[in-house]
Amino acid sequence: MTEVKNLEELFQAKIDAEQKIEPKDWMPDAYRKNLIRQISQHAHSEVVGMLPEGNWITRAPSLKRKAILLAKVQDEAGHGLYLYSAVETMGTSREQTIEDLLSGKAKYSSIFNYPTLSWADIGAIGWLVDGAAIMNQVMLCRTSYGPYARAMVRICKEESFHQRQGYEIMAVLAKGSPEQKEMAQDALNRWWWPSLMMFGPTDANSPHSAQSMKWKIKRQSNDELRQTFIDRTVQQAEVIGLSIPDPDLKWNEASQHYDWGAIDWTEFNNVVAGNGPCNKERLAARNKAHNDGTWVREAALAYAAKKAKRKAA
Repeated sequence: MTEVKNLEELFQAKIDAEQKIEPKDWMPDAYRKNLIRQISQHAHSEVVGMLPEGNWITRAPSLKRKAILLAKVQDEAGHGLYLYSAVETMGTSREQTIEDLLSGKAKYSSIFNYPTLSWADIGAIGWLVDGAAIMNQVMLCRTSYGPYARAMVRICKEESFHQRQGYEIMAVLAKGSPEQKEMAQDALNRWWWPSLMMFGPTDANSPHSAQSMKWKIKRQSNDELRQTFIDRTVQQAEVIGLSIPDPDLKWNEASQHYDWGAIDWTEFNNVVAGNGPCNKERLAARNKAHNDGTWVREAALAYAAKKAKRKAA
């Protein structure tokens, strides 16, 4: 017991000294479990996040928009691969991690359980959803676990492109015909509140936030990140002439931040529990894709085994 306590103290001292924890380093079981949960959820979110956008690849309004959206969806697949690799360094197989998603055991970001009803939704996802993701992810470039931090450097660069691409779509629509501006405003109305929920429960109700801050897995709390996102996004909306759908939103001169209305956490919990508009559809799509790709995985494994046998001979 004393030995474990000493190891925990040395572990925390290393984190406090801003030294990275690497896969072969000793770490508390709770730290490992916390990271497996967070990184796998992040990986699943990248992969499931391809679905609502992939829905619009064949319906993009121009060849240029199609090419950009294809590049973005491809980026998300790459992010998932980076993150699944990072999970494997924690001692959990990729196969088990993916099985946890397909069975419904593992979670992914609740935001991807909402439908994309119009082309403007692709802009709203890039601007709001990827914008919120960047708020969360930039600090992860300095997270205490080395493989996760290194994976996030490239991911954040690409997510920054995604955010600008989405904002540009919304800006073009907002300056277009009355129908186009209305479409952009409608998308903003529907994606605003789910985007705020992406940061997770309030700090007082978050079961993991305090410990993650101590271990420097996270560098800022849920509420701090949400505040920064609101402060920046309100001004971005004003520039392109769109309105934030919150009647209680107002500038607080004393705090030098925006105050905002109440978030419907009942909706958030309902979606996380699997009862959102597209939960079943998303999980069914991932299972179908996995099953349809069985022959590819089997062929790749057979080729690798045959190559290894020839090499051994």
